[in-house]
Amino acid sequence: MTSSLDILSVNTLRTLAIDAIEKANSGHPGLPMGAAPMAYVLWRRFLSFNPQNPDWANRDRFVLSAGHGSMLQYGLLHLFGYDLSVDELKSFRQWGSRTAGHPEYHLLPGVEATTGPLGQGTANTVGMAIAERMLAGIFNRPGFDIVDHHTYGLVSDGDLMEGVASECASLAGHLGLGKLIWLYDSNGITLDGPAAETFTEDVAARHIACGWHVETVNDGDTDLAALALAIEKAQKEKDKPSLIVVKTTIGYGSPNRHGTSSAHGSPLGAEEIALTKKALQWDHEPFFVPEQAKEDCGKAGLRGAQAQQKWQQLFDSWAQAHPELARTWDQAMGGELPPGWDADLPTWNPPQALATRAAGGLALNAVAAKLPFLVGGDADLSSSTKTRIKNGGFFSAKHLGRNIQFGIREHAMAGIANGIAYHRGLCPFVSTFFPFVDYMRPAVRLAAMMKLPVKYVFTHDSVAVGEDGPTHQPVEHLMSLRIIPNMVTIRPADPNETAAAWRFATQYRDGPVALILSRQSLPTLEGTSNHAMLGIERGAYVLADCADGEPTIILIATGSEVVLATLAQAELSKEGISARVVSMPSWELFARQDETYRESVLPCAVTARVSIEAGCTHGWERWVGGAGMMVGINRFGASAPGDVVLEKLGMTVEAVVDAARSLL
Repeated sequence: MTSSLDILSVNTLRTLAIDAIEKANSGHPGLPMGAAPMAYVLWRRFLSFNPQNPDWANRDRFVLSAGHGSMLQYGLLHLFGYDLSVDELKSFRQWGSRTAGHPEYHLLPGVEATTGPLGQGTANTVGMAIAERMLAGIFNRPGFDIVDHHTYGLVSDGDLMEGVASECASLAGHLGLGKLIWLYDSNGITLDGPAAETFTEDVAARHIACGWHVETVNDGDTDLAALALAIEKAQKEKDKPSLIVVKTTIGYGSPNRHGTSSAHGSPLGAEEIALTKKALQWDHEPFFVPEQAKEDCGKAGLRGAQAQQKWQQLFDSWAQAHPELARTWDQAMGGELPPGWDADLPTWNPPQALATRAAGGLALNAVAAKLPFLVGGDADLSSSTKTRIKNGGFFSAKHLGRNIQFGIREHAMAGIANGIAYHRGLCPFVSTFFPFVDYMRPAVRLAAMMKLPVKYVFTHDSVAVGEDGPTHQPVEHLMSLRIIPNMVTIRPADPNETAAAWRFATQYRDGPVALILSRQSLPTLEGTSNHAMLGIERGAYVLADCADGEPTIILIATGSEVVLATLAQAELSKEGISARVVSMPSWELFARQDETYRESVLPCAVTARVSIEAGCTHGWERWVGGAGMMVGINRFGASAPGDVVLEKLGMTVEAVVDAARSLL
């Protein structure tokens, strides 16, 4: 039964949204006005959270995938007792404000994920639900369910049109994620007009076909009892994720704009706001929050605080009964690594040769043996990317392994990895062939934006892939990752640099790391067994210097082309030319070093420099300078054996030597 207090709280959410958007003269009022009832029912009656301790490990997660409706989430946070004042609501979308145009994870307690690009939140919720089940498998013991919570997403028509939502809905159904619940704001309107102009599929039937439990609420505007019943039914479904189709009216309460696209993405205007408030029987000044509403909504936070207190008692008993497991919990939740975690990383000596993808697989497993919270998977390619955790088992609807088989769903895979990272407690990695990073880019960009410690393993790193041809030969991809802020990209030159790269990536917490690995075998280079660990951390180092340490020319290379540089150095030495070989696996890490170190590797006095990398050369000017030359590939590849492709496209010792001669 809907009470007058319920209506008061729902209308508080609606009016806070339209007032903030009007003051900012920017925003999306339609969704908050229509979806306020379902959000209110979820938060007031079901969501388990504690505003006084927003990071409580066993809280329910709520993700507003339809991030354009951010004022709904900000209204919820304020009304339900989080650290968000009315003054901050008044600064919506302004410089320096925590109430950004779309929810941002790092700005506000209670915002579980950064959303806005449609569909990303759907994948994040799947990742959170996977993390919940994985952590339960690692830490729960009979009588001690210390990991036991739900993940909720509020999704829109636009979210469910995006391909990533279909990918992750398919996987979530296959995995039977019973603690995942989506509330679908089915208002039938998109920015340009009626959704029916582009979106006529039976969404419920599609999700049923994907293995979801589906409920429908025909009056999401006023029937709070039906909303509550649907959520109750979804919570009782243990073996399937749930979709609650909620029929709503976009811009509910606005006499002239309800149910139209004009309510979607622009302020209502003063006149229409006055009419709307009259229709809602809201005779108050802007940003008014009734004490009765705030007091009542505060009861949900008190309920959550009591739930946390009860959980803490259970946790303390569990920790006493399982002290070793409790230590692992502290490490996992704190992002800490146990002593000796990297002790078994392999090393190689010349003339051993190994593809860096294979070396990466060995390094991954050496680390995984010490870190039970290192988990991940691939887009149907683990046998080729070498990223399967041995004896780790497979995560499925019936098993709790550490290897996730994402299927051929690269975009969902990346968004799900973000969700796992948002959840905390696990260290996620994902893998595929390097060219397919293009399928993942929106989620990779968000991982970098939010500094999520996701590890990407991209193999088949250059035209040396060979016969598969230009569709499978990355050329522009290295540069495209290097320009993403907060991203660390590492292209190791040999097996030792690869092990060092995995060591760095595992302990790095300030953003995502991409490891770019070869399909073909690469020789172990002289000196990397001693210098690769520190060299990777610094991004670049002198691998092979000339006899007197005073080079005439510097050869700078990455990955498989470092061996070309060493061979070219030998040829130049025969001609009396002193060359230094610099391995530069990571531009970003080298750029972070102090000026003294950078000068020791690339002395300014030596302007004759050649870069060598089997990819596009744009950007190498940063390191070779105006007087340098670049040996690379500024075209797409071709189908032929890998060594033939490299030769035909100029990635040879002769080309490097010729470039060096031309500078001197």
